[in-house]
Amino acid sequence: MATPPGARVPVESAATAALARPATTHPQVLAGGRVVLPTGTVTDGRVIVEGTRIAGSAPENAQVIDVTGHYVVPGFVDIHNHGGGGASFTSGTVEDVLKGIHTHRLHGTTTLVASTVTGDMDFLAQRAGLLSELAEQGDIAGIHFEGPFISPCRKGAHSEELLRDPEPAEVRKLIDAARGRAKMVTLATELPGGIDSVRLLAEHGVIAAIGHTDATYEQTVEAIEAGATVATHLFNAMPQIGHRAPGPITALLEDDRITVELIDDGTHLHPASLQLAFHHAGAGRVAFITDAMDAAGFGDGRYMLGPLEVEVSEGVARLVDGGSIAGSTLTLDRAFKRAVTIDRLPVEDVVAAISANPAKLLGMYDRIGSLEPGKDADLVVLDHQFALKGVMRRGEWVVDPQLG
Repeated sequence: MATPPGARVPVESAATAALARPATTHPQVLAGGRVVLPTGTVTDGRVIVEGTRIAGSAPENAQVIDVTGHYVVPGFVDIHNHGGGGASFTSGTVEDVLKGIHTHRLHGTTTLVASTVTGDMDFLAQRAGLLSELAEQGDIAGIHFEGPFISPCRKGAHSEELLRDPEPAEVRKLIDAARGRAKMVTLATELPGGIDSVRLLAEHGVIAAIGHTDATYEQTVEAIEAGATVATHLFNAMPQIGHRAPGPITALLEDDRITVELIDDGTHLHPASLQLAFHHAGAGRVAFITDAMDAAGFGDGRYMLGPLEVEVSEGVARLVDGGSIAGSTLTLDRAFKRAVTIDRLPVEDVVAAISANPAKLLGMYDRIGSLEPGKDADLVVLDHQFALKGVMRRGEWVVDPQLG
């Protein structure tokens, strides 16, 4: 029997426990590495972990882990992610969702917002109930609704038959179903009800993200003034810049109130477009995301993204019908490495875009997003070529560091 929309869905304790091993009993000191702090990179630095937190001083019995020649950076924060490891956050069981979360943790994402795709409103409300349980338990940081309130002209990998205008009453249904765990809603704000829904979201502390939009420059400015603060995967699923019709991209890049999502996988963006966005917005206004779907960390093949069939070939996901790009197979460790080694961005700027900025957006920077005493012991160890070597979440090694 189907679960009523918005009803609580019990989460299997055994599955949750598999993702939440107790923190190490002995304090640890990661010593000798290049530690990236909010103030810059410290060579021959130290990160002290005691229990689930970063500590300011090391007790005498602390275990010393030599990370010489490696970088130590904050755990990655992904605010736009649909799944991984063969599992979907939109349609999978609780076990599937937990599998997807764990897949991304293995790649350095210690905080994740689960994103849905366009679906029937009752179904989305049901998913919100399931995902909110996981948010309450701390497995995810919240829910992002990408669709159904988007433009049919820029639908991308969303089912056109299920799209609807962003009327405030409809948007409110999903917010209520998420029971305080809705973090972001992507809207085509030029559609009927769009501006009023932006105001509604802002009033409820939910991020209003402009995306999958056919808005003009002027309409985008109006949405920003109403309270929108994020650009959903900038450049993708929106009109491009024109010399007489600058469109939404220009408005989103020029306003200091907007954080722009970027998918740095080499497929969604030309390197020059990424550089344009990064350097125009500045390191403080970029959030690297994966927009990952089931195939992330899993492999090529046929998948379902909501009701639509997707073919993944050589790591690129496209709709079987029409060929539109359908999310990505990206993981944030790959995005980090590409940003530094191919895009030639400073390590400190990449850390801001992949950890600090999204943590601030979520209102969680007091706990995550940087390596500071008192914060959660979420960190990633990378070698000198920026390959992932270790992942710690809340004081527990998800990936034991291989430093030999």
